[in-house]
Amino acid sequence: MNIKPLADRIFVKRIKQAETSIGGIIIPDTSQDKAMEGTVVAVGFGSYDDKGERNPFHVKEGDQVVFGKWSGDDVEVDGEEYVVITEDNIIGILK
Repeated sequence: MNIKPLADRIFVKRIKQAETSIGGIIIPDTSQDKAMEGTVVAVGFGSYDDKGERNPFHVKEGDQVVFGKWSGDDVEVDGEEYVVITEDNIIGILK
């Protein structure tokens, strides 16, 4: 990827969800919810606190994360779709 997020932003590639339900019913794209899991592909340099010191990130590239359903902004870079979020939008890291 040819982009570096600024400040406290994180680029996440959503994990594709299954297109069929457990019963075998095919779910059209328009009816599917957005995935709330993804892989961190790039992180910014972090935010600063009131004293001017940099706050380190708790996530790193390659981490599998869970984030809020309506979090962030969807963007397309080099033909790939990503969601840009801040670390505050991340609920947890999957292990």
